[in-house]
Amino acid sequence: MNTSFTFSAGVWNLNTGADPFGPPVRPERNFVETCRILQQLGFHYVQLHDDDAVPLHVPAHQIPQHCQQIKTICNDHGLGVEFIAPRIWEDPLFADGGPTSNNPQARQRALERAQRAVEIALELDTRRIVLWPAREGTYIREAKNPRTALQRLLDYCNAILQIHPEIRILGEMKPNEPMDLMYLPTTAHMLALCYRTIDPERTGVLIESAHCILLGLDPADEMACALFHNKLWGVHLNDQNGLKYDQDKSFGSVDLRRAFNQVDVLVQNDYGTHGEVVGFDVKAMRTQPHHLATRHLANSKEVFLRLVQLSATIDRQEWQHYIDTQDYDGLDMFILRHFLTT
Repeated sequence: MNTSFTFSAGVWNLNTGADPFGPPVRPERNFVETCRILQQLGFHYVQLHDDDAVPLHVPAHQIPQHCQQIKTICNDHGLGVEFIAPRIWEDPLFADGGPTSNNPQARQRALERAQRAVEIALELDTRRIVLWPAREGTYIREAKNPRTALQRLLDYCNAILQIHPEIRILGEMKPNEPMDLMYLPTTAHMLALCYRTIDPERTGVLIESAHCILLGLDPADEMACALFHNKLWGVHLNDQNGLKYDQDKSFGSVDLRRAFNQVDVLVQNDYGTHGEVVGFDVKAMRTQPHHLATRHLANSKEVFLRLVQLSATIDRQEWQHYIDTQDYDGLDMFILRHFLTT
Protein backbone atom coordinates (compact mmCIF):
# COMPACT_ATOMS: atom_id res chain seq x y z
CA MET A 1 0.00 0.00 0.00
CA ASN A 2 1.68 3.18 -1.20
CA THR A 3 0.63 6.46 0.39
CA SER A 4 3.51 8.66 -0.82
CA PHE A 5 3.04 10.37 -4.16
CA THR A 6 4.58 12.99 -6.41
CA PHE A 7 2.35 15.43 -8.29
CA SER A 8 2.32 17.21 -11.63
CA ALA A 9 0.21 19.62 -13.64
CA GLY A 10 0.37 21.01 -17.15
CA VAL A 11 1.08 24.60 -18.03
CA TRP A 12 -2.36 24.53 -19.70
CA ASN A 13 -3.95 24.00 -16.28
CA LEU A 14 -3.21 27.64 -15.44
CA ASN A 15 -5.01 29.04 -18.45
CA THR A 16 -6.76 32.22 -19.44
CA GLY A 17 -10.31 30.90 -19.27
CA ALA A 18 -10.84 31.09 -23.03
CA ASP A 19 -13.21 28.50 -24.46
CA PRO A 20 -14.84 27.83 -27.86
CA PHE A 21 -17.56 30.33 -26.98
CA GLY A 22 -15.56 33.23 -25.60
CA PRO A 23 -12.18 34.96 -25.45
CA PRO A 24 -9.70 34.98 -22.54
CA VAL A 25 -10.90 36.43 -19.25
CA ARG A 26 -7.55 36.25 -17.41
CA PRO A 27 -4.00 37.29 -18.36
CA GLU A 28 -1.58 34.69 -19.72
CA ARG A 29 0.95 33.43 -17.17
CA ASN A 30 4.57 33.08 -18.22
CA PHE A 31 6.56 29.94 -17.51
CA VAL A 32 8.38 31.38 -14.52
CA GLU A 33 5.13 32.36 -12.83
CA THR A 34 3.61 28.96 -13.60
CA CYS A 35 6.57 27.18 -12.03
CA ARG A 36 6.44 29.45 -8.99
CA ILE A 37 2.77 28.58 -8.47
CA LEU A 38 3.39 24.85 -8.83
CA GLN A 39 6.24 25.07 -6.34
CA GLN A 40 4.06 26.95 -3.84
CA LEU A 41 1.32 24.33 -4.20
CA GLY A 42 3.74 21.49 -3.49
CA PHE A 43 3.95 20.01 -6.98
CA HIS A 44 7.01 18.13 -8.16
CA TYR A 45 6.69 18.10 -11.96
CA VAL A 46 5.38 20.19 -14.83
CA GLN A 47 3.79 18.70 -17.94
CA LEU A 48 4.70 20.20 -21.32
CA HIS A 49 3.78 19.97 -24.96
CA ASP A 50 6.71 20.12 -27.34
CA ASP A 51 6.00 23.74 -28.26
CA ASP A 52 5.38 24.71 -24.63
CA ALA A 53 9.01 23.82 -24.03
CA VAL A 54 10.50 25.00 -27.32
CA PRO A 55 8.40 27.22 -29.62
CA LEU A 56 8.23 26.01 -33.19
CA HIS A 57 10.06 29.06 -34.51
CA VAL A 58 13.20 27.98 -32.63
CA PRO A 59 15.47 26.20 -35.13
CA ALA A 60 16.63 22.66 -34.42
CA HIS A 61 20.22 23.63 -33.64
CA GLN A 62 19.00 25.95 -30.84
CA ILE A 63 16.86 23.33 -29.09
CA PRO A 64 19.57 22.38 -26.53
CA GLN A 65 20.16 26.03 -25.62
CA HIS A 66 16.44 26.73 -25.23
CA CYS A 67 15.91 23.57 -23.17
CA GLN A 68 18.70 24.63 -20.85
CA GLN A 69 16.76 27.79 -20.08
CA ILE A 70 13.66 25.71 -19.30
CA LYS A 71 15.71 23.37 -17.08
CA THR A 72 17.18 26.29 -15.17
CA ILE A 73 13.73 27.69 -14.42
CA CYS A 74 12.46 24.26 -13.37
CA ASN A 75 15.49 23.62 -11.18
CA ASP A 76 15.13 27.02 -9.54
CA HIS A 77 11.61 25.99 -8.50
CA GLY A 78 12.37 22.39 -7.54
CA LEU A 79 10.49 20.94 -10.49
CA GLY A 80 11.18 18.25 -13.03
CA VAL A 81 9.54 17.78 -16.43
CA GLU A 82 7.20 14.78 -16.29
CA PHE A 83 6.71 14.31 -20.02
CA ILE A 84 6.68 15.92 -23.44
CA ALA A 85 3.61 15.57 -25.66
CA PRO A 86 3.92 16.35 -29.37
CA ARG A 87 1.04 18.67 -30.25
CA ILE A 88 -0.19 17.00 -33.43
CA TRP A 89 -3.64 18.56 -33.61
CA GLU A 90 -3.42 22.36 -33.85
CA ASP A 91 -1.48 22.85 -37.10
CA PRO A 92 -3.96 23.38 -39.99
CA LEU A 93 -2.12 20.59 -41.79
CA PHE A 94 -3.43 18.25 -39.06
CA ALA A 95 -7.10 19.00 -39.77
CA ASP A 96 -7.52 15.38 -40.88
CA GLY A 97 -5.18 14.08 -38.19
CA GLY A 98 -1.45 13.52 -38.08
CA PRO A 99 -0.37 9.86 -38.17
CA THR A 100 -3.74 8.76 -39.63
CA SER A 101 -4.24 11.62 -42.07
CA ASN A 102 -5.03 10.84 -45.68
CA ASN A 103 -2.50 13.54 -46.54
CA PRO A 104 1.05 12.08 -46.63
CA GLN A 105 2.49 15.54 -45.90
CA ALA A 106 0.56 15.61 -42.61
CA ARG A 107 1.84 12.17 -41.68
CA GLN A 108 5.39 13.31 -42.35
CA ARG A 109 4.89 16.49 -40.33
CA ALA A 110 3.54 14.44 -37.41
CA LEU A 111 6.66 12.28 -37.49
CA GLU A 112 8.86 15.36 -37.53
CA ARG A 113 7.01 16.72 -34.49
CA ALA A 114 7.58 13.40 -32.71
CA GLN A 115 11.29 13.50 -33.49
CA ARG A 116 11.50 17.06 -32.19
CA ALA A 117 9.53 16.07 -29.07
CA VAL A 118 11.92 13.22 -28.33
CA GLU A 119 14.92 15.53 -28.65
CA ILE A 120 13.28 18.01 -26.28
CA ALA A 121 12.42 15.24 -23.82
CA LEU A 122 16.00 14.00 -23.76
CA GLU A 123 17.31 17.51 -23.20
CA LEU A 124 14.85 18.00 -20.33
CA ASP A 125 15.77 14.70 -18.66
CA THR A 126 12.50 12.88 -19.21
CA ARG A 127 11.96 9.72 -21.21
CA ARG A 128 8.17 9.93 -21.35
CA ILE A 129 6.37 10.87 -24.56
CA VAL A 130 2.60 11.23 -24.16
CA LEU A 131 0.63 10.48 -27.30
CA TRP A 132 -2.84 12.02 -27.33
CA PRO A 133 -4.33 11.02 -30.70
CA ALA A 134 -6.64 14.04 -30.68
CA ARG A 135 -7.50 14.10 -34.39
CA GLU A 136 -6.70 10.48 -35.13
CA GLY A 137 -10.23 9.63 -36.11
CA THR A 138 -12.82 10.77 -38.59
CA TYR A 139 -15.91 12.89 -38.90
CA ILE A 140 -17.58 10.28 -41.11
CA ARG A 141 -16.77 6.59 -41.02
CA GLU A 142 -16.28 6.25 -44.77
CA ALA A 143 -13.48 8.84 -44.88
CA LYS A 144 -10.81 6.50 -43.51
CA ASN A 145 -10.13 2.80 -43.49
CA PRO A 146 -9.89 1.96 -39.76
CA ARG A 147 -7.50 -0.94 -40.35
CA THR A 148 -5.19 1.30 -42.35
CA ALA A 149 -5.47 3.98 -39.66
CA LEU A 150 -4.48 1.54 -36.91
CA GLN A 151 -1.52 0.37 -38.96
CA ARG A 152 -0.43 3.97 -39.40
CA LEU A 153 -0.69 4.55 -35.63
CA LEU A 154 1.38 1.42 -35.05
CA ASP A 155 3.98 2.61 -37.56
CA TYR A 156 4.05 5.99 -35.82
CA CYS A 157 4.63 4.45 -32.39
CA ASN A 158 7.34 2.19 -33.79
CA ALA A 159 9.06 5.17 -35.38
CA ILE A 160 9.09 6.99 -32.02
CA LEU A 161 10.49 3.94 -30.23
CA GLN A 162 13.28 3.70 -32.80
CA ILE A 163 14.45 7.28 -32.21
CA HIS A 164 15.99 6.49 -28.82
CA PRO A 165 16.20 3.23 -26.85
CA GLU A 166 15.03 4.75 -23.55
CA ILE A 167 11.97 6.59 -24.82
CA ARG A 168 8.62 5.34 -23.52
CA ILE A 169 5.22 6.08 -25.06
CA LEU A 170 2.19 6.76 -22.85
CA GLY A 171 -1.01 6.63 -24.88
CA GLU A 172 -3.75 8.94 -23.62
CA MET A 173 -7.09 7.64 -24.86
CA LYS A 174 -10.28 9.61 -25.50
CA PRO A 175 -13.49 8.49 -27.24
CA ASN A 176 -14.46 11.74 -28.96
CA GLU A 177 -13.77 15.48 -29.15
CA PRO A 178 -12.44 17.02 -31.22
CA MET A 179 -13.13 14.22 -33.72
CA ASP A 180 -16.50 12.52 -33.85
CA LEU A 181 -15.12 8.99 -34.11
CA MET A 182 -11.72 8.42 -32.54
CA TYR A 183 -9.26 5.59 -32.99
CA LEU A 184 -7.81 4.21 -29.75
CA PRO A 185 -10.83 5.42 -27.75
CA THR A 186 -10.31 3.15 -24.72
CA THR A 187 -7.62 1.70 -22.49
CA ALA A 188 -8.07 -1.71 -24.10
CA HIS A 189 -7.59 -0.29 -27.61
CA MET A 190 -4.28 1.28 -26.61
CA LEU A 191 -3.14 -1.81 -24.72
CA ALA A 192 -3.79 -3.92 -27.81
CA LEU A 193 -1.64 -1.55 -29.85
CA CYS A 194 1.10 -1.67 -27.21
CA TYR A 195 1.48 -5.41 -27.66
CA ARG A 196 1.89 -5.00 -31.41
CA THR A 197 4.76 -2.49 -31.19
CA ILE A 198 8.40 -3.39 -31.71
CA ASP A 199 8.97 -2.99 -27.96
CA PRO A 200 5.85 -3.57 -25.83
CA GLU A 201 7.93 -2.98 -22.69
CA ARG A 202 8.25 0.69 -23.65
CA THR A 203 4.60 1.35 -24.46
CA GLY A 204 1.87 1.92 -21.90
CA VAL A 205 -1.05 4.18 -21.04
CA LEU A 206 -1.93 7.42 -19.31
CA ILE A 207 -5.53 7.40 -18.10
CA GLU A 208 -7.60 10.55 -17.69
CA SER A 209 -10.65 10.39 -15.45
CA ALA A 210 -12.89 12.51 -17.67
CA HIS A 211 -12.06 10.53 -20.81
CA CYS A 212 -13.24 7.33 -19.11
CA ILE A 213 -16.43 9.02 -17.91
CA LEU A 214 -17.15 10.23 -21.45
CA LEU A 215 -17.07 6.56 -22.44
CA GLY A 216 -19.57 5.69 -19.72
CA LEU A 217 -16.86 3.68 -17.95
CA ASP A 218 -15.54 3.88 -14.41
CA PRO A 219 -12.04 5.41 -14.27
CA ALA A 220 -10.98 3.14 -11.39
CA ASP A 221 -11.83 0.06 -13.44
CA GLU A 222 -9.84 1.37 -16.39
CA MET A 223 -6.89 2.04 -14.11
CA ALA A 224 -7.18 -1.46 -12.66
CA CYS A 225 -7.17 -2.90 -16.18
CA ALA A 226 -3.95 -1.08 -17.01
CA LEU A 227 -2.42 -2.06 -13.67
CA PHE A 228 -3.24 -5.69 -14.41
CA HIS A 229 -1.08 -5.34 -17.52
CA ASN A 230 1.63 -3.38 -15.62
CA LYS A 231 1.06 -0.52 -18.03
CA LEU A 232 -0.47 2.28 -15.97
CA TRP A 233 2.39 4.74 -16.32
CA GLY A 234 0.48 8.00 -15.80
CA VAL A 235 -2.86 9.43 -14.67
CA HIS A 236 -4.64 12.70 -15.30
CA LEU A 237 -7.13 13.06 -12.50
CA ASN A 238 -10.10 15.38 -12.83
CA ASP A 239 -13.88 15.14 -12.78
CA GLN A 240 -16.75 15.28 -15.21
CA ASN A 241 -20.43 16.19 -14.96
CA GLY A 242 -22.09 13.60 -17.17
CA LEU A 243 -21.43 12.52 -20.75
CA LYS A 244 -20.77 16.02 -22.03
CA TYR A 245 -17.72 17.75 -23.45
CA ASP A 246 -14.38 17.26 -21.69
CA GLN A 247 -14.84 19.53 -18.66
CA ASP A 248 -11.61 19.05 -16.65
CA LYS A 249 -13.32 19.83 -13.37
CA SER A 250 -11.40 19.73 -10.10
CA PHE A 251 -10.78 16.19 -8.91
CA GLY A 252 -13.62 14.89 -6.75
CA SER A 253 -15.80 17.96 -7.26
CA VAL A 254 -18.64 16.04 -8.97
CA ASP A 255 -18.48 12.50 -7.60
CA LEU A 256 -16.42 12.08 -4.45
CA ARG A 257 -17.07 8.35 -4.27
CA ARG A 258 -15.84 7.86 -7.83
CA ALA A 259 -12.76 9.88 -6.90
CA PHE A 260 -12.17 7.68 -3.84
CA ASN A 261 -12.26 4.54 -5.94
CA GLN A 262 -9.60 5.97 -8.25
CA VAL A 263 -7.37 6.87 -5.31
CA ASP A 264 -8.01 3.52 -3.65
CA VAL A 265 -6.99 1.51 -6.71
CA LEU A 266 -3.75 3.52 -6.94
CA VAL A 267 -2.99 3.14 -3.23
CA GLN A 268 -3.80 -0.57 -3.09
CA ASN A 269 -1.72 -1.36 -6.18
CA ASP A 270 1.39 0.60 -5.16
CA TYR A 271 1.10 3.11 -7.97
CA GLY A 272 3.94 5.60 -7.70
CA THR A 273 6.58 3.20 -6.43
CA HIS A 274 8.25 2.92 -9.84
CA GLY A 275 8.42 6.60 -10.69
CA GLU A 276 4.79 7.06 -11.72
CA VAL A 277 3.36 10.52 -11.07
CA VAL A 278 -0.11 11.67 -10.03
CA GLY A 279 -1.00 14.24 -12.66
CA PHE A 280 -3.97 16.58 -12.58
CA ASP A 281 -5.60 17.90 -15.74
CA VAL A 282 -7.96 20.45 -14.26
CA LYS A 283 -8.93 23.95 -15.31
CA ALA A 284 -10.13 26.90 -13.30
CA MET A 285 -13.71 27.90 -13.95
CA ARG A 286 -14.06 30.79 -16.35
CA THR A 287 -15.62 32.83 -13.55
CA GLN A 288 -12.47 32.72 -11.39
CA PRO A 289 -10.49 35.97 -11.18
CA HIS A 290 -6.81 35.78 -12.01
CA HIS A 291 -5.58 35.81 -8.40
CA LEU A 292 -7.86 32.90 -7.47
CA ALA A 293 -7.33 30.82 -10.61
CA THR A 294 -5.01 28.39 -8.82
CA ARG A 295 -7.48 26.98 -6.31
CA HIS A 296 -8.58 24.22 -8.69
CA LEU A 297 -5.08 22.72 -8.44
CA ALA A 298 -4.84 23.17 -4.67
CA ASN A 299 -8.33 21.71 -4.20
CA SER A 300 -7.58 18.68 -6.40
CA LYS A 301 -4.40 17.89 -4.50
CA GLU A 302 -6.09 18.30 -1.12
CA VAL A 303 -8.95 16.00 -2.11
CA PHE A 304 -6.51 13.40 -3.40
CA LEU A 305 -4.44 13.44 -0.20
CA ARG A 306 -7.51 13.24 2.05
CA LEU A 307 -8.76 10.27 0.05
CA VAL A 308 -5.34 8.64 0.37
CA GLN A 309 -5.71 8.94 4.12
CA LEU A 310 -9.18 7.41 3.94
CA SER A 311 -7.88 4.54 1.82
CA ALA A 312 -5.06 3.90 4.28
CA THR A 313 -7.22 3.93 7.41
CA ILE A 314 -10.54 2.40 6.36
CA ASP A 315 -11.29 -0.90 8.12
CA ARG A 316 -10.40 -3.48 5.46
CA GLN A 317 -11.52 -6.39 7.65
CA GLU A 318 -15.02 -4.97 7.96
CA TRP A 319 -14.99 -4.21 4.23
CA GLN A 320 -14.04 -7.82 3.51
CA HIS A 321 -16.75 -9.11 5.87
CA TYR A 322 -19.41 -7.43 3.76
CA ILE A 323 -17.89 -9.00 0.66
CA ASP A 324 -17.65 -12.46 2.21
CA THR A 325 -21.29 -12.37 3.30
CA GLN A 326 -22.36 -10.74 0.03
CA ASP A 327 -24.04 -7.99 2.03
CA TYR A 328 -23.59 -5.35 -0.62
CA ASP A 329 -26.21 -3.00 0.85
CA GLY A 330 -24.20 -3.13 4.04
CA LEU A 331 -21.01 -2.45 2.09
CA ASP A 332 -22.73 0.42 0.30
CA MET A 333 -23.60 2.10 3.60
CA PHE A 334 -20.18 1.27 5.05
CA ILE A 335 -18.54 3.27 2.26
CA LEU A 336 -21.08 6.10 2.41
CA ARG A 337 -20.74 6.39 6.18
CA HIS A 338 -17.05 7.20 5.79
CA PHE A 339 -17.87 10.11 3.51
CA LEU A 340 -20.49 11.36 5.92
CA THR A 341 -18.20 11.22 8.96
CA THR A 342 -14.70 11.91 7.57
